[in-house]
Amino acid sequence: MRKSRSILPLLALFAVSASALAGQQRNMTPEERARMAAERERQTQEELVSERPIEAFDTVWIEEMTWMEVRDAMAAGKTTAIITTGGIEQNGPYLATGKHNYVLQGACEGVARELGNALCAPIIKLVPEGDIDEPSSHMRYPGTISLRQETFEAVLDDVASSLRAHGFEHIILFGDSGGNQSGMEAVAARLNERWHDAQAHFIPDFYRSRGAPR
Repeated sequence: MRKSRSILPLLALFAVSASALAGQQRNMTPEERARMAAERERQTQEELVSERPIEAFDTVWIEEMTWMEVRDAMAAGKTTAIITTGGIEQNGPYLATGKHNYVLQGACEGVARELGNALCAPIIKLVPEGDIDEPSSHMRYPGTISLRQETFEAVLDDVASSLRAHGFEHIILFGDSGGNQSGMEAVAARLNERWHDAQAHFIPDFYRSRGAPR
């Protein structure tokens, strides 16, 4: 309890400071706001080209890298990004609900390192698993988490578009579950209709190949 009370004055100080800053910004003239915005942009542009201060970590996972490591890896030729989709669903009495995601942790890294010019985006771990309001398919089993098809495709579109915005030229999509395939195929097709400076590649063979986990 003593520790909880001791931080209250500090929190109050932060709140007062934030309120004062907000009030100060509200009282600025348009010219002052423009100068402040220009200064922030100058600082951002300076930061974007600054030198990385630490040695790069040996990983192909974007989420394990600093933004500078991603930038430098892309400059060195790693302009392919891999988006994988798994799921949280029932897998019988002996396998964890996250089975597909665990498979993809090894699969994506293996593919990226074999290609040599690719990085792995975070695994899309939540996917369509059946109706939610009146549970169907895997949603009839406790522990399963489902997304609506439109939500799943919107997430894929946003993730791929984010990667393309940073300069990735090839976006590869593959998944470890049968219910993911049509959504990835549809999104890849829409992206290729929209993009002119990058290309999306849906790889159904990862799931269809003999011995692929189901």
